Amino acid sequence: MKNKIWLLTLIVSFAILFTACNDNSSKNENGDGDSSIPLIKSTGQIYLYGEQHGVQKIMEKQLELWSDYYSGSNMRHLFVELPYYTAEFLNIWMKSDNDEILEELYNDWINTAIATPYTKIFYKSIKSDCPETIFVGTDVGHQYNTTGERFLLYLENNNLKDSEQYSLTQEVIEQGKEYYNNFSNLAYRVSKKTEKFIREFDKLENKDIMGIYGSSHTEFGIMASQSFKTMAERLKERYGNAVHSESLVWLANVSDSLRTDTLTINGKEYQALYYGEQDLSSFGIDFIAREFWRLENAYEDFKDKPKTGDVLPYNNFPMLIETGQVFVIDYKKADNSVTRMYYRSDGNPWNGSLATEEFKAE
Repeated sequence: MKNKIWLLTLIVSFAILFTACNDNSSKNENGDGDSSIPLIKSTGQIYLYGEQHGVQKIMEKQLELWSDYYSGSNMRHLFVELPYYTAEFLNIWMKSDNDEILEELYNDWINTAIATPYTKIFYKSIKSDCPETIFVGTDVGHQYNTTGERFLLYLENNNLKDSEQYSLTQEVIEQGKEYYNNFSNLAYRVSKKTEKFIREFDKLENKDIMGIYGSSHTEFGIMASQSFKTMAERLKERYGNAVHSESLVWLANVSDSLRTDTLTINGKEYQALYYGEQDLSSFGIDFIAREFWRLENAYEDFKDKPKTGDVLPYNNFPMLIETGQVFVIDYKKADNSVTRMYYRSDGNPWNGSLATEEFKAE
């Protein structure tokens, strides 16, 4: 039983955390020796947050984090997984008195993961609540034939054809063409994304920044299903402990409680918020589904109960988790039998992520 639950934990955790990509790797994927990387390193701190693109709950958390950094730490530079010219358009829009530029960008994003209604709310909230935000785009040239060409025209119309902005825009457009003309070469993209991140970050010398990128780019180590280092790993090699990374992907599975039940444990009744059933049939194990409850005001009663050694990371749960909570999970089999298990959140990590731990309730 324990081995099956442990296997389930690994399967579901990796399914949520990582996005598999096709690899057309480049021999020079690390970008070693690139002359565009400054020799002088910034002494600022880097706070990376990994996302699943276009998810409202994740963007709401990002807004909360950015607002805290903006007001509490006086941060102003928000690094984003967008091309240079897209971020520059956003910066122009931040100072405008209308949303024409944002609407044009959104139209360019149609048929991409970020083309969701909350994306507009996300940017409008930043403009309203954090008006001095400076967006810094470090990705290759997505939408190079729409956003990219339109930004070149904007620069030409403003007599900036000989400016650094113009040459950087041309550079990123060419990188976009290279990326898409070579079967979306992810290794090339990660290399160029890292180079631009370093170049822009080191210009800031000692300023702290927050960055929002797909979670596969913000994990430390090797990219899932790939043979090359992530952007975060490469940044860590240059800046060491100044690089901090947290995945927000688990928030994509967070939901509100569906109803309130009463569960009796050891003769005592507890109010239990029910968060629904999760299908497990596609994972090819004995269990076909599991149901989740969170017991309210129960931690003191169970905090000293012996643990079994089984863990379940926070990203397996369909609700927000805080330290000092108790959860009940019913695992169902095809024969209609049910195994009830109890977990509590003591705030302990497992393999680099916070995890709940099973305990014996009785």
